[in-house]
Amino acid sequence: MAEFLTRKANIDDVKAMHSLLLESARKGMLLPRALIYLYGHIRNFFVAETPEGEIVGCCALAPVWEDLGEICSLVVREELRNRGVGGDLVRACIEECAQLRLRRIFALTYQESFFRDLGFVMVDKDVLPQKIWADCVNCAKYPDCDEIAMFLDLGKGKVEGPRHD
Repeated sequence: MAEFLTRKANIDDVKAMHSLLLESARKGMLLPRALIYLYGHIRNFFVAETPEGEIVGCCALAPVWEDLGEICSLVVREELRNRGVGGDLVRACIEECAQLRLRRIFALTYQESFFRDLGFVMVDKDVLPQKIWADCVNCAKYPDCDEIAMFLDLGKGKVEGPRHD
């Protein structure tokens, strides 16, 4: 039996997800998410849970454009990091890309090596205009964002930057 189960999130998971995200946000590892955001976007999320049903991680796949999605709100309880939980969450999101017909995905992150190990490459944030104009302009860090843009092209079997159309 697997140590952790990765599955689609449901409404009952939101408060545990919020607690994990808030703890990491307080440490400056990611941007906080309000409870209302999590409830409204629950269909985008996957969670990792213990055999006892405790939520120990979450991650979302958010469609951004016609073939572009974002991996966001990735968090794993601190003492369980480096055990494959985060990788399993991201892989679950990548697998869902096929159902949504997303061929390109990106993440804005401080964890460059984690995403590089999953096949992502670093790109300039300027190649993500849909994200910039939809979300980033409303962020307190804009235009001085210190996150790294990591990108994965799922449609060609190799990684390259996203299209600008």
